[in-house]
Parts: sequence; structure tokens; C-alpha cells
Amino acid sequence: RSSRWSAATTSTGRRWGSSTACARPGSPAASPASSAAPPTSSPPTAASASATLSRSPPTAATPAPATGRYPAINKPAGVVHWLEHSPEADNVDWVVILDADQIVRGPIIPWELGAEKGKPVAAYYGYLKGCDNILAQLHTAHPEFCDKVGGILIMHIDDLRALAPLWLSKTEEVRQDKSHWSTNITGDIYGMGWISEMYGYSFGAAEVGLRHKINDDIMIYPGYTPRIGTEPLILHYGLPFKVGNWSFSKLEHHEDGIVYDCNRLFPPPPFPREVEVMESDPNVKRALYLSIECINTLNEGLLLHHTSVGCPKPQWSKYLSFLKSKRFSELTKPKYWNSLKVENKLTVQHVALSKSRHPKTHTLFSTECSSYFDWQTVGLMHSFRVSGQPGNITRLLSCTDEELKNYKGRDLAPTHYVPSMNRHPLTGDWYPAINKPAAVLHWINHVQTDAEFIVILDADMIMRGPITPWEYGAKLGHPVSTPYDYLIGCDNILAKIHTRNPSACEKVGGVIIMHIDDLRRFAMLWLHKSEEVRADKDHYATNITGDIYASGWISEMYGYSFAAAELNLRHIIKSDILIYPGYVPLPGVNYKVFHYGLRFGVGDWSFDKADWRNADIVNTCWAKFPEPPDPSAITKGDQNARERDLLSIECGKALNKALYLHHKRRNCPRLSTTIGSISKKIEEVLTSNKSERVTQRSSTTTIGRNVEHMDVTRQQAVERATDTVSRVHGSKRLARSSKMWIFAVWAISVVVFLLVISMFFSDRRRSASRSRASRSQKAHNLTMKQTV
Repeated sequence: RSSRWSAATTSTGRRWGSSTACARPGSPAASPASSAAPPTSSPPTAASASATLSRSPPTAATPAPATGRYPAINKPAGVVHWLEHSPEADNVDWVVILDADQIVRGPIIPWELGAEKGKPVAAYYGYLKGCDNILAQLHTAHPEFCDKVGGILIMHIDDLRALAPLWLSKTEEVRQDKSHWSTNITGDIYGMGWISEMYGYSFGAAEVGLRHKINDDIMIYPGYTPRIGTEPLILHYGLPFKVGNWSFSKLEHHEDGIVYDCNRLFPPPPFPREVEVMESDPNVKRALYLSIECINTLNEGLLLHHTSVGCPKPQWSKYLSFLKSKRFSELTKPKYWNSLKVENKLTVQHVALSKSRHPKTHTLFSTECSSYFDWQTVGLMHSFRVSGQPGNITRLLSCTDEELKNYKGRDLAPTHYVPSMNRHPLTGDWYPAINKPAAVLHWINHVQTDAEFIVILDADMIMRGPITPWEYGAKLGHPVSTPYDYLIGCDNILAKIHTRNPSACEKVGGVIIMHIDDLRRFAMLWLHKSEEVRADKDHYATNITGDIYASGWISEMYGYSFAAAELNLRHIIKSDILIYPGYVPLPGVNYKVFHYGLRFGVGDWSFDKADWRNADIVNTCWAKFPEPPDPSAITKGDQNARERDLLSIECGKALNKALYLHHKRRNCPRLSTTIGSISKKIEEVLTSNKSERVTQRSSTTTIGRNVEHMDVTRQQAVERATDTVSRVHGSKRLARSSKMWIFAVWAISVVVFLLVISMFFSDRRRSASRSRASRSQKAHNLTMKQTV
């Protein structure tokens, strides 16, 4: 603990240009709250040059070749210059490198964070996808050592001396490689090579052989929600963030001279008591507190600076009073990294779990705010209840704010609400499948669980029995999953581009059983890899992905496999867990899950979930799907075909039973024996299935109005509606009686209609006769008058 160390910042931000930096008073990287400024090294700018600095920087006599303005290169150039010319560099053992647009919340002590010689500590930058593809293969001899890191760097001085020249030269090298600036290769949303310096660091570190200890909790962007129980030491305000109606973006202050304008501050954020009432979720509320802490600290730093340079005392305001209050001092006191507390917490948890007979299990499935996912949820939840699955289940519901306002299915399952990622916030790409990894990541970051294993299912599944980690041998580092053999991208260029460990890519998905510790480090990478594969449109082809639509629709599946390969998670692949209805089962296998993602059928009956995409079956009383044949009707001599058809029938009946019990729980009213009630029921069932386009029929009768959308060419739809009525009353006699009533009323209506028409025309004839008689009388009278 007597080691010497130094903290340094760079005054050119990586992604957004120049920025003012301010460290918290009392932290190692902070200057005292006085007029004394921190020591500064002043290397010449390298923003418009690309020659490597060795013993001295480029001069006018030996100008460097220009490749355009690139201020971010000042960071590695500044580090090289500091190592060569600063006396401090000879008197330290450890170096902490920060960006200027960061707030330090507490001491950053290398050995407490686990830094070792040869193993620096850094934050995770998952969007550096170039570590996994051709970019790393071109720019480093050791692409397998490329780590996606940045933000904060904590390393031994000897490692920095070995790294710094390569950091600078690799930055120049990547910056000049314009042919590989594209977003799908670098992850840079602008495709302009702006993050070349970040790749310069990762490639330089790979070249030297540095293996980072990647810490995902030490730094956070304001606006992001921290993991439960963590206290970030760094706030990196490189991205816009907001609290309520207030927002802040450093880009808006790119040329702001606020440092030199006496007593001028950034717009004050809401007060803590206002934040208290904005959000009920305690962890989300912590995120809001971090956001206001960031800007309040910036403003506190400006006040101290203005005072130090002789600015007059500012006028009193409620906000200034708060910044000087004991309350603010308590909120912003230095935070300390307590790794021992985290380790003890994990140890206690594992000891507690080991006392039980089996580890705790929790089940997750992902849906959206739509009627399509609602009936799937009803089916899965019913099967979960009767399957004997241990532990609890959570629906991860991805919705926009507008969708959630009108959503009716909140009570269908225990639910964790997730912001919708249907439309990607940066690229605008519409890809709903990405909601699955995004929702799992959101749940991991926002929910505290004592489960040791997580089971992840799809909404379009029916459980037939418990899925347990101990039955299938799941353990830390070895998840269990089911085979998806059509993921041919694991064997070709797709895997080589998107993972540095393609040999570990496994064709799995569907049902997943994973240890919670694996899921915590895997979830973020799953999301990033899904985005990465989705952005790689050049490799959508069917012969590369196996996707018959060649549309990138299964990018999320590859995101899972590539992320698992990246972390070297080796799956225990089980073929006896899941089956698609319509497939021939393996002899003697008792499958635990139906996955009805494809069309299946028996004889003339078939089912395809896509046909019911817009049907509001859950909110239409007693609505259901076409009833599959009775199992006793299956008389095939082929035993395989018979077993296949029996499973298909079981799946269809399970869905209808779940819907029937759902409607019963909802206290749907029993159908009356009156004609109006039966007609209304028929109309509800028919119009619930939007996939069956109906021909409109107009009629003047009451019955006709009730069934104006009936398709006379689809007699099966009428039979399904009648079948629904018969199931409610439990009697075929009632169904026959209902038909007779309908025919009787139709006949009576026709008679009444004819009588009304007859009376109408009779009345018209009488009126016409009276009119003619009246005209004749008037003519006669006129003739008589003329005669007289």
C-alpha cells in the first residue's frame, strides 16, 4: 500500500470532442478545493498529424504526414509524451488513466480493484465489435487477446511503458484504414473512424500481451441504471442524459466558455426531493440520483473555480444554498470500492444454496404488448402451473410507453416491464427479436434474485414437465440447451467474423438452462452480438445463415451462440427436452416442451401461430382455436406417424384448455339461449380471427346485422363458432337447438319482411287511387263552373 501511483486525465474526449473535467474533492485524482491547479503536462497537439512520437514530438522542421483532423489521437500521444518528459513518470508504480468527461466519486486504488502487473483493470466497452472480426485480424498479430475495454485504465507503469508507443502507432494504423471504417465492422455508428484511438488501445494491448480484468461496475454513464448493490466510482457523462424534463448533453456545450464566465453554471437539475417522487423503483431512482449528482458536482467545481480566480460572490439562490448544504455534502461524500463485501455476499449466498436439496431455479420468457403474445402467454402460464416446474416464473414484457397505456394483459403473468427495442434507438432498425436479449439484460440489471439457475423459454412453448438443472447436468460454465441444427453460420465465415473463438460456436437455442453467474457476464454480450450480426447485412444470405428468408431475422439466435463462444461457455446439448409438433419423436423420449413455432397438422386440421397474429382471443370471451381431431380417430398403421399426430393433437388441445380456463377465471358470462346472445357469440368468434378475411353481407334483419361479417364461403368457421357454444353448455342438444332457433327466426323474419313490404305497397296503391279520384273530382267541378 506504499506503492507510488499517479492519476492522469486527457483533455480531448474520445467521442464527443473537448470537455471540461472535474474530479471530486477528497478523491485521489482531485485537486484541493483551493486556487492551486493540478499539475499539468503540456504535450504538443497531434490532432492533425499521424507520425508516431518517439523521443520528441513532430516539429515544424519534420512535419508529420496529415490524414485529416483527428483530436482523439491526442490521448495516446499525450501519454507517450508524459512518459518521456515528466519527472512524475519516474516516481510512480501505478497509473490511472481517465477521460476528461468523467466525475470521480471516490478513491481508485489499483490493488483494491485487483490490478496486477500484466493484468490491467478497465471498464467494458462491448460495442468494440472490431475485436471479433477482420479488423483485429488485420491490425494485431494476437486478435485472440483483443479486449473490448476503455473508459478507465488502471495499470502498472511498466505495462504502460510497453504499451504506449504501440497504442499511438496502432491508433494511426486503424485511423488510416478507411476501407474498414464501416459500422458493421467497427461498431462506430458514424462509420468515420472516430473510435480508432479506442481500437488503437485494444490492439496495442493485445500486441503486448496484456490481459485485462474487465470490471462492468466501476464506471457508469449517467442515465444508465446501476446493478443492485454496486456503487460506481466513475460517472462518464459522454452521452446525453435526462431526469424528468431536464436534460444535459456535453455536445451542446462544445464551445462553451462557462469556465471563464464568473458565476455562470449549467442549468440546475431537479432537487433530490423532486427525484424522490418521480420513480417508485428504488434502483431506477438510484440512477436518477447519479444523474443529478453528476451535474451538481460539475456545478460545484465551477463555483470553486470561479472563487479561486477572484470572481465576486454570487447572488444567493435556492440552488446555490443546496450546493453548500450538509444534505449535498452527505449525498456526494467519497464512495469506496468494497470488494470484500461483494465476495462475502456471494460466499454467503452459495453456502445458503448448498443447504437445500436442489439449487433454486427461476424461469423467464419474453413477450411484447400485443394480443398475439397474450394468447401465447396464457398457454405457457397454464402449462407452467401444471408441469411441476420448480421456482417462480417471470414474463419480460417489452412495450413502448404508448403501448403500455392501452395494454389489457397486465394480469396474465408475473411481469417485469422492459422498454421496447423493436426500433433500435441508434440505427432505427426494426427488429423485435432483439427484445429477448435486451429484456434478459434489463432483468439481470434491475432484479435481485436468489435463484442459482435461470431457465429461459420462448412464449410459443407449452411445458409438459419440469425442466431442472440437476436432471440435465447444468453447472457453472456449462449451460444446457437444445439443438438448432440449421444455424449453419457456426461452421462458416459468419462465426469467423463475429467471434474470436469460432470453434466454440454451438448450434443451440430454444430452451436454455444457465447458471446465474454465467448469465450475468453473458447477457450484455448476447445483446451486443445480436446487434452486430443484425448489422452485418452482407452476410444475410441463406447459404451463410440458414435463414430461409435471408432477412437477418435469426440474428438474435446467432448473437446467443457467438456470445457463448466468446466466453467459452460449452453447452450440454440435449435432444430430449424440446420437440416441434409435427416432427416425428424419438422412440421412448418424454419431451418436456412443445415449441409450436412452425405449422403442424393432422389430416384436414392444421395450426399455424402466424394465422392468429391479430386475433384478440384472450379478451374475447370463450374464443378458442379450431379443435384438433379426437385421438381415438388416429388409426394409422405407421407407429411413428401415429406418435407424431398424437403429440400434435396434445399441443392443440393444451392451448384450447388454457384459453377455456382463462375465460372461466375472467368470469365470462354464460351464453343465453336467446337468439341474440348466440348470434353475438358467433360474431365474436368469427371476427377474432383476422387471418380469415370475411365477405361482408348486409341485411335488414336483426340476425343479419349480428353476423354481417360472416364469410359464407368458410363453413368451417361457422362450425367452430357453433362448437364454441356447445362447449360452453356441455351439450350437443343445445347446439342443435340453437341452429333450429336460428333457422326459425330467419324464416319468421322473411315472413315479417314480406308482410311489411306487402303492407307498404298496398298502402301506396290506396294512396294512388285516392289521389286519382281527387284529381278527377277537381276536373269535374272546374268543368261545371265553366259551363255555368
